[in-house]
Formats: sequence, C-alpha cells, structure tokens
Amino acid sequence: MAITKVLGSKPADCFQFQDPNSWTCMTELVSDVVVEVGDFSFHLHKFPLMSRSGTLQKLISEAAAGADDGEPCSVELHDVPGGAAAFELAARFCYDVRAELDAGNVVALRCAAEHLGMTEDHGGEGNLVEQAEAFLRDVLGSWDDALRALRSCDGALLPLAEELLVVPRCIDALASKACADPTLFGWPMVEYYTARGLEETVMWNGIATAGKPRSPGPDWWYKQASSLKLPVYKRLITAMRSKGMSPENIAGSLTHYAKLLPVERGVATTRFLLGLLRTATILNAGAACRDALERMAGNQLEEAALEDLLIPNTGYAVETLYDVDCVQRMLEQFVAANTSAFAASPEITDEAQLVDGPSGELMPISTVAKLVDGYLAEVATDTNVKLSKFQSIAELVPDYARAIDDGIYRAIDIYLKAHSWLTPSEREQLCRLMNCQKLSLEACTHAAQNERLPLRVVVQVLFFEQLRLRTTVAGWFFVADNVDQGSPIAAGRYAPERSGELDFGAGPPEEEDGDDDDDEARNNVRSSSSATMSVDDIRQRVVELEEECSSMREEIHRIGKPKGALNRLFRKLGLGGRSAARRQQQQSPPPPTSSGDERRKSMSLEC
Repeated sequence: MAITKVLGSKPADCFQFQDPNSWTCMTELVSDVVVEVGDFSFHLHKFPLMSRSGTLQKLISEAAAGADDGEPCSVELHDVPGGAAAFELAARFCYDVRAELDAGNVVALRCAAEHLGMTEDHGGEGNLVEQAEAFLRDVLGSWDDALRALRSCDGALLPLAEELLVVPRCIDALASKACADPTLFGWPMVEYYTARGLEETVMWNGIATAGKPRSPGPDWWYKQASSLKLPVYKRLITAMRSKGMSPENIAGSLTHYAKLLPVERGVATTRFLLGLLRTATILNAGAACRDALERMAGNQLEEAALEDLLIPNTGYAVETLYDVDCVQRMLEQFVAANTSAFAASPEITDEAQLVDGPSGELMPISTVAKLVDGYLAEVATDTNVKLSKFQSIAELVPDYARAIDDGIYRAIDIYLKAHSWLTPSEREQLCRLMNCQKLSLEACTHAAQNERLPLRVVVQVLFFEQLRLRTTVAGWFFVADNVDQGSPIAAGRYAPERSGELDFGAGPPEEEDGDDDDDEARNNVRSSSSATMSVDDIRQRVVELEEECSSMREEIHRIGKPKGALNRLFRKLGLGGRSAARRQQQQSPPPPTSSGDERRKSMSLEC
C-alpha cells in the first residue's frame, strides 16, 4: 500500500477551481493578489503567502508598490518547479488547507518549497521544506514508492532535484534494497504471494488458508527497474554494482531492459542501440533481436558516429572484417523511413539547401551521406569487400544528398588502391558512383594526377575544371568591360565582401576634394597590381591545362583510341592545339579593340 500524508486541517473545499483555469480561496475576505503560474491564475491573499514564503514576500511587495489602490496586485511565477500543481499544494499549506502528499508529488513539492523560500526563516518550525523532507524519507523506505518518486524527477524538475540530492538518494535507496534480501522488506515491496500459492488455498475446519508463501527470485526487481529512462537506469545499475550486485543479476537486468525498449524514435540514443547491436552480434543473439535493434538504430542513423558503425564480423564463414551487411540493412531502413518527404517533390534546384537551407528535412540525409562516405573509406581497405557490395551501399544514398562528392571520391580512390586487380571496365563502373561536376578544386587537382582512375574519368575531370575556369575568366572579362565603360553598378556588384579577396571589378573611385587623391592613387596602383597577378595566374593555369590535354590526346591516339569522338570533345574544350591557335591568330587581322579586348588578346585564351 502506497504511503500518503495529509497536511493542513481546514476542509479541502476551501480551494475551488473556477473556469477559465483559475483557483480561488473561498474566504470572507476579497482576494488582493493574483499569482500567475503557467496558464493558471490563483486568486489569493497577501498575508498567508508572505508569512510562509520569502520569494512571494519579495515579489508581492514589489508588485504592490506599483499597483493602484484598491486593485489586486499581480505576480508571475512561471518558473516554479512542478508547475501549477506544485504551487497549489504550497498555497494550501500557506492557508492550512488539507493537501495529500504521496510518492508522485512529494519531489515536486520539495523543489517548489525550495524555490519559494518556504524555509525556517519564513514559517518557523514545521515549515514546508521540513515537512516535505520528512515525508520524502518515509517514501525512500519503500521500493515501490522510491521508484515512483524517482520516475517523477523528470523534465524541468530534474535540475533542482539533482541539486537537492533527491535523485541520488532515490537511486541509493533502490540499489540498497535490490542488493539486500527481499524478504526483509515484505509487502508491498515485492509480490510476496505467488499466483500458484493463491491457487493452493485450502479449507481447514471451515477456515480458508493460503498456500505457503515462497521467497521471490533474484530477478524480482527487473521489471520495475526497466520502467526507468535510460540515463537514470544506467545510474541505478552503476550504484548496484558498487554495492556488490552479482554480475549475473546485472546481466539479467540488462537483457530484460533491452527486451522492453520502446520502438519509438529517440527513446534510446543511437550509440546505445548500436552498442547493444554490437554485443548481440558478439553473443550470437537471435535474429529477431538483432533485426529489432537494426530497425531502431536505422530510424535515427543520422545521430550515429563512424566508430559506432564499425561492427566486427564474428562468424567463421564471413570474409569481411566488418559487418557491412548490417550497415546496409540499417541504411535501407533509414532511407525508407526518412525519404518519403522527398518522393512528393524530388526536384532540388540548389544543393546548398542541404547545408545552408532552412529546411530541416534535408539535413538528416546529408548527414548520413557524409557518414556513409566515411564508412566506405574505412571498409575500402578490406580486400574481401566485393565491388558489388561497395556499390550497393554507395548507391543507397541519393545523389542530391551530397553537396560535394569529395567524400565518395576519397572512398573510391582507397578502394582502387586496395583492389589493384580490378579490370578497366570495373574501374569505370566504380567511378560512376561519383559526379565529376561536384568535386572541389582540391579533389579535381588530385584526380587529374591520379593514375588509378580510368582515362575517361580524368578527361571528364579536366573538362569540367576548364569549364569552371572559362566561366571565371568570362566573368572577369564582363566586369572589366563594364569598368572600362564606367558602369558603377557592375563595379559595385562584384566588389569583394571579405578581406583577402581580389577585386577584379574595382572601378575608379569617385573624385573628392582634399587629401584623398593620394590615397585613391595608391589604391588604384594596389588594385591594378593585384589584377595583373591574377591574370598571370589564370594564364598560367590555362596553359597547363592545354598542355595536359594535348599530351593526353597524343597518348590516346598512340594507343589506338577512336578519333572522331575525341576530336569533338577537344573542339568543345577549345583545345584544338596551340600551334593551330597561333596560326589562326597570325592569319586573322587584329580587329579594333578597346581596353577590354586588349586584355583578352594579351591572355591568348581560345575561349
């Protein structure tokens, strides 16, 4: 039977609930203070509250100083622990109105009393803090009541309950009782009579006698402890271990807790679920147990870390170092559970939405894409990972999930290095997993010199790199022409926003009187030198690209590749050969040029 305690002597109906969401103390005096707690209003009186609570004494005094004469003052207490329910009990205590305490509300009342300053300084002997503490000690003497009190330490109540050592005391009381002989505590701590004992009721001289009770087993506390949330349950198990609980009982409780885990998303952390899955794999648990853990972890895979996915293979027939099939199943579960929103509107016009956009739906899939790329890079060194398995895992991630493909390129490069025996067709098939247009400049530079990549992929990388370079140069020419024509709008539009960027479009500054002419001249010289250096860099990079493509073209012709498609490709690239370009320039008379055209001619770019 649960422990209860009654505070106060006046009838409980002195406090009446009235719509909308208001409590009123029914006395002969008119209410002169209104206390707002959340959505509830309490129409009370100053004297009972100020005489029992230091916090209310201060707040009511401040509110009364600014209130009109004859009007009730208003006080807001939205941060009181336990909310309106706890404040109602505290207010009843101030009026000496009957209030019933039990294991479910004593923690909230204890925290509210501390927050309201209802200590010995404001109430003398028998203050609310003292009363709540005395009843809490009684609650900790019972397993059921202590467990109920511990479960109530949740949400906004938890920080103050930790500060007042309520949570540690509950955990210590439960751990002590679980490690002791359960028969010493009796009913209602455990189910003393078993169902079989009740069925063995017999009649003797017309008097009913029950069967002989038997002592409960060591697992009597498993079910009730499993009702705790994971962080609190972990602390309880740690306390039990420190008090000498046997490893067998702890293992049994962990197994029981794992079987009762709710399937809702977010109840347990992904790291904890993957840790259970790793243990289940090592212990060769049943398929149903592992499937359930895989589904639960897969639903929240974006919260996982790379090291959590590296689950070792423990069977004798397996070949790979890590259980890649398990990761594939979890990834399939995540894609099935989280990409339904994209099916209705699969078009994504801006890949930057994955990182910078406000849409919260795109973030999990982009996080998982980075996680999968890192996982593939880890398992790529395993020579037993088959190409089909590597491809199937990589293809589960939608293309729009990757803002850039540097991660998958790194995984492919590691796989090619560890699997040097792959045929050229298999290498090309593997490289189709990445999009050469989504490689960063650093990745393009690495890929252009990577001998492990197929020649076709290297040509694609160079093609897209030159396209980007040509676009940059064309943009520079556009800005230069506008500057030469004196367009302040274009110059301002391409002005740098961060320090260290080159200002290709900086036009001449507006003329001003005074000593600013020297500063303007120095700025013009500085901008001109920066632009000249940038032009030299661009010219040098274009020359290098042309030489690389020309040498590749000669190599392709030497090994006997078809010429027609390559000629069309190089014509699109504008790489018909430097000698041909020079002949064309010598034969064509130079047209009249403006300052912008002179820059184009000086760069010798066949754009």
